[in-house]
Amino acid sequence: MPGADLLERPAVSAGRPASPPRRAAWARRLRRDWALLVMVAPAVVLLAVFHYVPLFGNAVAFQDYSPYVGIAGSQWVGFSNFARIVGDPAFWDATANTLTITAFQLVFYFPVPIGLALLVHSLLSPRLRMFVQSVVYLPHFFSWVLVITLFQQMLGGAGVLNQFLRSHGFSPVDVMTDPDLFLVLVTAQSVWKDAGWGAIVFLAALSTVDTSLYEAAAVDGAGRWRRMWHVTLPALIPVIVLLLILRLGEALTVGFEQFLLQRDAVGAATAEVLDTYVYFTGVVNSDFSYAAAAGLVKGLVGLALVLAANKVAHLVGEQGVYSR
Repeated sequence: MPGADLLERPAVSAGRPASPPRRAAWARRLRRDWALLVMVAPAVVLLAVFHYVPLFGNAVAFQDYSPYVGIAGSQWVGFSNFARIVGDPAFWDATANTLTITAFQLVFYFPVPIGLALLVHSLLSPRLRMFVQSVVYLPHFFSWVLVITLFQQMLGGAGVLNQFLRSHGFSPVDVMTDPDLFLVLVTAQSVWKDAGWGAIVFLAALSTVDTSLYEAAAVDGAGRWRRMWHVTLPALIPVIVLLLILRLGEALTVGFEQFLLQRDAVGAATAEVLDTYVYFTGVVNSDFSYAAAAGLVKGLVGLALVLAANKVAHLVGEQGVYSR
């Protein structure tokens, strides 16, 4: 009967696969996206070789490591290197310097890219906006050697500032070697070098704001400042929260080259941070295991800060780095 055949067809088709096998689907996607995979392959290889493979080297933090016998031949000492960290005042001094610099830059440096992005975004002339962007982005591509040299020429003992002071009968001030001004100095250097580059993310966020919101606010009588407060800043809040969380994750990584180059000028007591401490302990003094333990502690604290800040972001209604 025709009706019987129709009733049997679903049963026959139900036994067949509803979609191609997973292996065939993967092969089809590889044939389709092979060009994109080839493009991304070098970046994946570099990431694996220089970031993920070295993670296995953290094993030396639990050893009395000797480069002559390698990881396989070195003696395992458990957590003795971490116990040394707890009783090492030099480590805690470097940690205190790092946290002080981080807190200072978080207050006085982090808002600068936001204000700079708002300023550039408010420029009406496209040519003027492009010119200002190019000028403020350029210092990011300078090396720290060049940046510190420029500051030395301006604020050093024989710099432009002191030449001006001497020519007008005032006492010179060597900002570059004054430990009391070092915190302000490194923050000013970071602002000059990276504020323009940091504004890129905020400019990208501002470009997504619906212009009809500004028009509606203007129709309601809102001036420039009220439009910025009620339209622009709320659009930036998710980006601000995200970057703030990431910045907290790097709270113990304030930089290496910038502080290494100026360490001798102001003294280790002022300029010693965890990055330079690990370098001098591990590379200069060849205490590899202890330096690895200190670096591992720094990474774990950074991870804890990211998780805690992301949890706080969820509690206040923001997405953070990752969703719940």
